Amino acid sequence: MRQPAAAALAPLPFELVYDDGEPLETDWHTLEFPLLRRLILQVMAERGKTDFFVGANTFVYYSVEQARDVAEEVAKGLEQRAFRGPDVFWVGGVDPDRERKVWIAWEEGGRLPDLIVELLSPSTAKKDRTEKRDLYARVFHTAEYFMCDPDAGTIEGLRLAGRFYQSILPDEKGRLWSEQLGASLGAWHGVVDGRKGDWVRLFRADGSLVPTPEEQAEAERRRADTESRRADAERQRAEAAESELARLRALLAERG
Repeated sequence: MRQPAAAALAPLPFELVYDDGEPLETDWHTLEFPLLRRLILQVMAERGKTDFFVGANTFVYYSVEQARDVAEEVAKGLEQRAFRGPDVFWVGGVDPDRERKVWIAWEEGGRLPDLIVELLSPSTAKKDRTEKRDLYARVFHTAEYFMCDPDAGTIEGLRLAGRFYQSILPDEKGRLWSEQLGASLGAWHGVVDGRKGDWVRLFRADGSLVPTPEEQAEAERRRADTESRRADAERQRAEAAESELARLRALLAERG
């Protein structure tokens, strides 16, 4: 990190940029961003973890110089060259209740993302695989870096070993295990927010799909319906058995 955290505590001589106003690449990207965030939140809830932060399409400021570069580009309408932030990122061991519009490293004790997911596109793929990869390894020291290419239908995973990244080998189903999340990233075909397609989803250690809150609510509703139908069937069988018993008793009484 170029800017020491202590020196960055003074008020900045410029305004931080929170949103560059740039639209997301495609409808797929628009839906995948919040999907991944919701799934990471679900995984953390299942693991009972609360001391974390997960951002999606959120700025990450790792130095004052970088923040100044971003502000200058926006103010002067220059081409975006300064780093803005990962598509989706996760930081563990931090205050979950702190209000954050962006992630500011020098306000977080120098902490930077422990896990990053980039959703590639033709305009970003080269930079994601070169400049950003180097930044995440050399400056961020991000433990795990995943790159998802919707056009190629691939997911690449990297894990930091020393100063360099090494590939994460997929399992027999092509999924990549994340030690940071305690879950695997993998491809899934289905419907998300009314759109059918191929999505990046999370899977538990046993291979089961991590559900969205909506999917979980629907599954619980179906289980409740199934239990209700089973209870009705049991009640009807009990009533039929009681009726048959009463009939037999009446018949025996007649033959008395």
